Amino acid sequence: MKIRVVLSCFALSLSAGMAVSNTAKADTSTGVASYYWQGRSTASGERFNPSAMTAAHRSLPFGTKVRVTNLRNGRTVVVRINDRGPFIRGRLIDVSRGAAAELGFTGSGLTRVALAVLD
Repeated sequence: MKIRVVLSCFALSLSAGMAVSNTAKADTSTGVASYYWQGRSTASGERFNPSAMTAAHRSLPFGTKVRVTNLRNGRTVVVRINDRGPFIRGRLIDVSRGAAAELGFTGSGLTRVALAVLD
């Protein structure tokens, strides 16, 4: 009986630790960003505005605000997730052209970024 209780407590503490580490992993990440300027509507149903501070992410909920930092020049912008993507392997986020201009990578089209989920 004691062994079951100890094993149950161990399993609960292990699963709680895994939940915390998954949350922490989702809160910050680094990878490659690209930008897009075309499109009529987004996956959230909004009309795409290339000047808005918006972005596409594969899994973050619509409406989530994310701080995107260009690791090459240190520029930062806050975007709101309103679309799904990027659909190209190895990319972390697609930002609108307006956000890319603020981040300073419209000339190159791609850059390394750090993401931090704000809410």
